[in-house]
Amino acid sequence: MQLVARRRLFFAAVVLACFLFASTAPPLRPPFTGISPQDEKYYSGAIIACSDGSKTFPHNHLNDGYCDCPDGTDEPGTSACPESKFYCRNIGDVPQQLFSSRVNDGICDCCDGSDEYDVDITCQNTCAKNKDSDLSMGDGYHSTEARIDDLRVRQKRRRVDLNDLLHYLEGMWIISIIELVILMVVLTIVIRRTRSRRRLHLWRNE
Repeated sequence: MQLVARRRLFFAAVVLACFLFASTAPPLRPPFTGISPQDEKYYSGAIIACSDGSKTFPHNHLNDGYCDCPDGTDEPGTSACPESKFYCRNIGDVPQQLFSSRVNDGICDCCDGSDEYDVDITCQNTCAKNKDSDLSMGDGYHSTEARIDDLRVRQKRRRVDLNDLLHYLEGMWIISIIELVILMVVLTIVIRRTRSRRRLHLWRNE
């Protein structure tokens, strides 16, 4: 009985360990995620150099979620390095590069959906659809990505305009306070001089 109980306990421990490993293991990604086809050869070696020449890193550190290179060379497919860029292949449409902050942010930026591989959303591949729309609508048509980028630029400009307005109002508020202080000082001087003249006049009359 004890042998059977030990075997069951061992089996349960193995199952629990496998479950924990599966839940903590990094997400499965296609090889060369976020890397352009022209750079695949560069990333194929066992030891890879950072683009800025500062250091090297082993191949198993590629896209491991930890930023080893200051320029983000080792993390083209994750958001670990703020300096890295994610390459969208967008087969059937125009390739593009994204800032690393837009990888796995819950928004489908690449038309092939490759930038959202580790989130609880499913990105539809709209590359061919965008291409068909471009052909049918002509040069005046802008793809979804272009419109999103244009919207983001407009929002950024609005934020800049709002910040400028706030700085302007802040400056006007400071100027108003300074003018009020100057006015109070002038009024104080005038009142004191008026009182002094009255006292002098009364003293002479006495």
